[in-house]
Amino acid sequence: MELDRRLLVAHCAAHTLSVLAGLMVVVPLALNGSAFKGRCALFTTGSWRTDNRTDISVEQGEISHLVVQQWGPPSACQFATFVGVFTVLYGAAQGWRSIFYLHGRLDDTLFSAFLTLILSLCVLFLSGGASVTLSLGLASWCNTVTDDNTRPYSCAESQSVPMYLDVETSSFYTELTLAEVALWSVTALWLTHSILSFMRLYHSHSEHISGPCLPREKEHLLGHSSSSSGSSGSDRGSPSPAQPLSTAPSIIFV
Repeated sequence: MELDRRLLVAHCAAHTLSVLAGLMVVVPLALNGSAFKGRCALFTTGSWRTDNRTDISVEQGEISHLVVQQWGPPSACQFATFVGVFTVLYGAAQGWRSIFYLHGRLDDTLFSAFLTLILSLCVLFLSGGASVTLSLGLASWCNTVTDDNTRPYSCAESQSVPMYLDVETSSFYTELTLAEVALWSVTALWLTHSILSFMRLYHSHSEHISGPCLPREKEHLLGHSSSSSGSSGSDRGSPSPAQPLSTAPSIIFV
């Protein structure tokens, strides 16, 4: 298999994985946003407060609940969602395009390969920023629900702890952790896209430079071979020079 087709197959496989990883980012974030009623848990600040129960219908005692001071900025969750959605759409379009190129034995032009490389690098930095934002935001939310790790449970175990909020918190850690891992996978795949795009650009550039030289080299070789055959034919057709007569003295017997 030629190098350009091997690169195209690798790019097609990377786009397929990008679609799957992008879906694993979008779906958990959508479920978490629905459970939190459109609020973003990332970078949410709050504190735990202990109050006394005054309701006579239940047993009196102290109850500890989480008081949210400020919910996280919606842009923190929207940024990661945007990268996931764009990765799914772009991966699906480019995957179909790669399959079409493989079937038709085509390849990108030099300009198209350059644009693909620039786009891959731009989205690589975007996905890297979204991954860092999601990781830091989840760490901030975990510090809030565990009261800076002073509670007797971890962030994963806090899903089963009642926080007495008006949102559903029974699966936030699973959803956000899955989205975090998938988003870092998307970043790694965009790095792969950038490397493959650079290799395809370099290959297209090499073919673009060496392409016009091949006909000239072929003509040069054909001209050289024809001139060589012509000179050898003329050598065979020309008469050979006459041999000089022997000047040795003859002996006459008397």
